[in-house]
Amino acid sequence: MSKNTSKKNVALVLSSGGARGLAHIGVIDVLVERGYIINSIAGSSMGAMVGGLYATNNLNKFKDWIVTLDKLAIFKLIDFTFSSQGFIKGEKIFQKMHEMSMIPDINIEDLPIKFTAVATDIIKNQEIIFDSGNLHQAIRASISIPNVFTPIANTESVLVDGGVLNPIPINRVSRTKNDILIAVDLNSLEPYNKPYLPKKEKTKVVHSEKTVKLIKKWDELFSEQHSEKSVKSITKKLKLSYFDILVRSIQLMQSKLSLQTIESYPIDVLINISKDSCSVFEFYKGEEMIAYGREACIKALDKAGL
Repeated sequence: MSKNTSKKNVALVLSSGGARGLAHIGVIDVLVERGYIINSIAGSSMGAMVGGLYATNNLNKFKDWIVTLDKLAIFKLIDFTFSSQGFIKGEKIFQKMHEMSMIPDINIEDLPIKFTAVATDIIKNQEIIFDSGNLHQAIRASISIPNVFTPIANTESVLVDGGVLNPIPINRVSRTKNDILIAVDLNSLEPYNKPYLPKKEKTKVVHSEKTVKLIKKWDELFSEQHSEKSVKSITKKLKLSYFDILVRSIQLMQSKLSLQTIESYPIDVLINISKDSCSVFEFYKGEEMIAYGREACIKALDKAGL
């Protein structure tokens, strides 16, 4: 990697990776604390979400909210649908964020910093770059995981997750002279080391039978996709669920694409977030993932001497 320490200006690239994208928050927190000025952001999928929230100065509001959510709260924010194009509409979460004034009705070109979101048009077979136009629409298109979130469609195109073609859009970030190029890879193949979290006094919560069933259903559908117990169980049974196959296939594809992209560009700082740190929908792990992002960023900056 090339190294440039003459300026504190940063061009930041935030990759796709579902709930692991909450680690982006910890990364940004550390960069700001160390006095770096983020001049531009390019993001794919969850990277576009977090980058857009930062660009609108609403990332702290989102962080304060997301760390309060447990499995049940996340489950209630999922609007299931019987559509053949995906089983989650994805509108409920955006509606909640709109109610909390997190994603304002603003055009990308009016943001205080350069921002680019990446999506994929599966009709025209091409990458779609959002560097102007409505911010909400750009983010919604970028996070549309194929067969999970219903895509954004019109008469000419069907837009899905930017990670399909460009999970870590290093080639799409705006650069300025002598800036530092920092990229966060949420699909790293390195092992996961859980970050230190202060012990909290646990409050015993008694759930109703219906609530217990909902939480159990969540675990069956979305949780522990990468745990050691899960991997051993799958290996023993040689049987994968539909969701296991879908998620694992997408993540393997994104890991390989990310590695190819990283090898093609002279990045100043690469921040690796293990793909095994959490599964796509484990947004209730907000505190853990933000702490992990902080640790990974500090480690990478220190290694680069920045």
